[in-house]
Parts: sequence; C-alpha cells; structure tokens
Amino acid sequence: MSHNTFGHLFRFTTWGESHGPALGCVVDGTPPGISIDAAEIQHWLDRRKPGQSRFVTQRREPDTVEILSGMFQGKTTGTPISLMIRNEDQRSKDYGRIADQFRPGHADYTYWAKYQGIRDYRGGGRSSARETAARVAAGAVARKVLNHLVPGGIEIKGALVQMGHLKIDRHAWDWAEVENNPFWSPDAATAVVWEEFLDGIRKSGSSTGAVIEVVARNVPVGLGAPLYGKLDADLAAAMMSINAVKGVEIGAGFDSATLTGEDNADEMRMKDGKVSFLSNKAGGILGGISTGQDVVVRFAVKPTSSINTPRKGVTTTGEDVDVVTTGRHDPCVGIRAVPVGEAMMAIVLADHLLRHRGQIG
Repeated sequence: MSHNTFGHLFRFTTWGESHGPALGCVVDGTPPGISIDAAEIQHWLDRRKPGQSRFVTQRREPDTVEILSGMFQGKTTGTPISLMIRNEDQRSKDYGRIADQFRPGHADYTYWAKYQGIRDYRGGGRSSARETAARVAAGAVARKVLNHLVPGGIEIKGALVQMGHLKIDRHAWDWAEVENNPFWSPDAATAVVWEEFLDGIRKSGSSTGAVIEVVARNVPVGLGAPLYGKLDADLAAAMMSINAVKGVEIGAGFDSATLTGEDNADEMRMKDGKVSFLSNKAGGILGGISTGQDVVVRFAVKPTSSINTPRKGVTTTGEDVDVVTTGRHDPCVGIRAVPVGEAMMAIVLADHLLRHRGQIG
C-alpha cells in the first residue's frame, strides 16, 4: 500500500492497523531545537481518544504516546520523530461475521478489489478511524513548530456546527462552550438538543453525520503559492483525507454561489497602517495565499457505516447477503473528527510556513 505520507517540507507518514499491536507516525521536517515532551502530545491525543462519553465508541484505549526518535535532551534534533501508540482494547472476534462480507458504505470492497483479495477485516484495518490517532500526534508536533516560528503562535480551534439536520445558532457562538460538552459544540443550547437526538440514534443502532468547522487565527500573510501549491487546495486535500469526510468548503464555501459580487467581496480599508478586511467570505485565503485573516475550513462527515440495521451487501464469493455490523462504533463519528481536523489544519500550516520561508526567507 502506497501513499501513506502527507506534506512536503513538514510531512508525516502513518503506519499500523486498527487491530494490530500498535500504530503511529514518523514526522519529518521538524526544525531542530524545539522543546517537545510526551505530555504535550498526549494532551491532544486525550481529546480524540474513544470511550469518553456514551456518544462515541466504547472501545477503551488510553492512546498513550511513546516518542521513539528525533529528540535529545528534550529538544528536536531535526531528524525524523517517530511516535507510537499501542492498541490495548481490540476485540477482533466482533468482526468474524463480516470476514467474507462487504459492508455497504465501507471500504471493504474497494480494498479487497485493489489489493487482490487481501483485506484486514478487523475493524477495517488501515481504513479505520483508529488511524487518525497518529494524525493527531503529528498535529501536536506541527503545533509546536507553528508556535516556535510564528510570533504569538497560531491558535487552532475546531467545533461541531451541525449534527444530522440540526445546526448550531451562530449568534450564540461561544468558544468557551466547546470544552464544556461532549460534542465540541460552541452553542450550549444546541448541545442539549443534540444529546436527545443522538441518544435516539444510538439506541436505535443507527448513526448520523456531522459538519465540523476549524479556525486558525494569527496566520501570517503570504502562506500558499499559485497555482498548484494553494493553501486552500492543500487544506481541502488534508480534510478530505480524513476517514468518512465527503465534502470540504473554505470560508463562505458553497454559499458563495448564492451571493452577489457585492456581497461576496471582502472590502478593505487601511487601519493602523495595515490592510484591514471588512468581512471574511474568502475564509482567510485569496488566490491560494493567506490574507492574515482567520483561516476557516468546514468539512462534512458521513454517518458511520457500521450500524445494527441489516443492509444489503455481497460476499467475497459473489452471494447476496444482509449485513449487520456488530462491535463498538460511533453513532456520530464526526464528534471525534474535531481534534483530527484541528491536527490536519496545523500540519498544513506548518508545511506551508516552512515552504514560504524556504522561498521568501
């Protein structure tokens, strides 16, 4: 299997499977002399790990990170940083029934067809959302790079803004609320509504989708390059690479199609000797290059395909079958995608910052 690496100057390669002994990543391109310890990486992993509420999979993984290389006396050496996370709560027997079945909505068939009949059916193998733990670990390193190289650091925050058909009230947006509920909702009232909604979904054995918004603040002007190194293009690729993501938008996104030229134009004025924008429909990126405004990305996550309701599928021998997926699964996998989206934002920004410095100085 190829294409397990993402990025250019700051890049990472993930390895491991959902039910293997461990998974992890190798982060390459980190400048030397940056202080990093395991606890700082663990902080971000703890936000993603499963089993923290009844609304996510009950697989119990501590997700304890081990730093295997790239550090000396508490600082990066500039060599590859290898990070490992051991799997400790696999229940491979839960997947015995679907060893010879293709689950609808999953990557079972495409993996089997591409890799000539070889497929790790235990939790989906490499196609499992378990792989995203390694991305969050790499994202923690990227955050350290950003904070080391950018005066004041870059602040990256994510929130769940829609679950199923239920959207937040944007007028009630409060970043402080994101840490106060199990949904990463910036709207306290909507979090209460989601709780009742998802309880019903969970008890019925079904699932629902979600939309996540990730915002980066204090991004320097000039990151990104036309035409094939656009910041927004790489952000879109990063978010689309996350398991179960089916759509990405920047700034106003698809709503831009409903606007007039006057409404969509982010007008400018001088303020304190600097260019100041009066709005941010562009999501902080124009012509593929950052404007210095908040970079705003949203991505849509489909409903978890592993559900208890029988769905029509086929077997590896070509027989029709009704597939029921047992085991422990997220009724809304979008909830745990919030820290993953933050990590991918950090990784892309770190990569583009180093690329910008390499070209411009």
